Amino acid sequence: MESFSLILAIVVVTALAFDFTNGFHDTANAMATTISTGALKPKIAVAMSAVLNLVGAFLSVEVANTISKGLVDEKGIRPEVIFAALVGAILWNLLTWLVGLPSSSSHALMGGLIGATVASAGFGAVHGDVLVTKVLLPAVAAPVVAGVAALLSTRLSYGIGGKSEGEATRKGYRAGQIASAGLVSLAHGTNDAQKTMGIITLALIAGGAIAPGSNPPTWVILSAGLAIALGTYIGGWRIIRTMGTGLTDLEPRQGFAAQTSAATAILASSHLGFSLSTTHVVSGAVMGTGLGRKGGVVRWSTATRMLVAWVLTLPAAALVGAGAESVTDLGDWGTAVVAVFLVAASAAIWKISRREVVDATNVVEESAPPAGVVTTAIAAVTPPPAGTIGDDLTATIASPAASPATAETAAPAAPPTATV
Repeated sequence: MESFSLILAIVVVTALAFDFTNGFHDTANAMATTISTGALKPKIAVAMSAVLNLVGAFLSVEVANTISKGLVDEKGIRPEVIFAALVGAILWNLLTWLVGLPSSSSHALMGGLIGATVASAGFGAVHGDVLVTKVLLPAVAAPVVAGVAALLSTRLSYGIGGKSEGEATRKGYRAGQIASAGLVSLAHGTNDAQKTMGIITLALIAGGAIAPGSNPPTWVILSAGLAIALGTYIGGWRIIRTMGTGLTDLEPRQGFAAQTSAATAILASSHLGFSLSTTHVVSGAVMGTGLGRKGGVVRWSTATRMLVAWVLTLPAAALVGAGAESVTDLGDWGTAVVAVFLVAASAAIWKISRREVVDATNVVEESAPPAGVVTTAIAAVTPPPAGTIGDDLTATIASPAASPATAETAAPAAPPTATV
């Protein structure tokens, strides 16, 4: 077993940085609906989610093994390749967070790893069957399955409960939301925290620190769980706003249906070792509840933007990962250049985000969209509402002017007035 080299230490630190961005990027998956419906205060919600993410990290290592043993060929993969992959994943996470789009941190990591591996060892080093069966197919199926389940759950909920919206009903669904949100957070820890465990384990194998085929060491599990929990507590408020109020208007029973459906899908995928995107699952569930409630709507403009981000995630992160790998391949100074670029780009994105701050105090605020041309025109010509005229409102109507022929014979008289 070789010593723990400097480049390996850099990779581990960068992987934990990615895990941190994964945490605040995906907080919305567990807590957006709970916050938007008022079931929990924002700060309490993210604190609860952080603790359960940490607990979930210790429940399974199946997803971590998919990444460290199955997606790419361990032989010939250098630590610099994994560092380049993480650069692509982190930058994509930060860019989508800046614009408030709930894209997949998991697919950003997969894309970065695939791009960097191809640039280093060619397409043959990527296991295509694992990519298709455990990454791409779940990416397509997961939001559909969760969305249909949430739609049916919502309709069943409204069908059984009717139109009952008393205080007791709302409290019951809010309690259910809190429980289901905790389940989603736990499921998120079992799935997303493991991705960083897998990438660190792969780096340790590539650097010769542990034997090929090894499971993640305990310190890797603990550090990955703490990093994602800390990121979750920071709160990705921009994405929480989009998920909670940007896709649809949620009532407590809809939030309960969405989170229960999402948690079930995520936990099942973790058990099977699927590298599932929790973002895709929760987004599909939220849209399903919007369609499941009578009179509910889905804001398809927001959904379309999200879909575009989902499609671009893998190739965009792969391109950045491949480019970073090409530079790190030049030697130590190339790795240093990539590291400086990552820090500078991250700082620039953070500075831009300060122009419009979204935090726990304004996360549920939603500005009304600007009125369109037709709406403005209709408002301009709509008459005021009908009503009675006040007693003190009078109008004096002058009589028509007398013609010259009758003016001489007409007796002078005061012009009549009419009081309305």
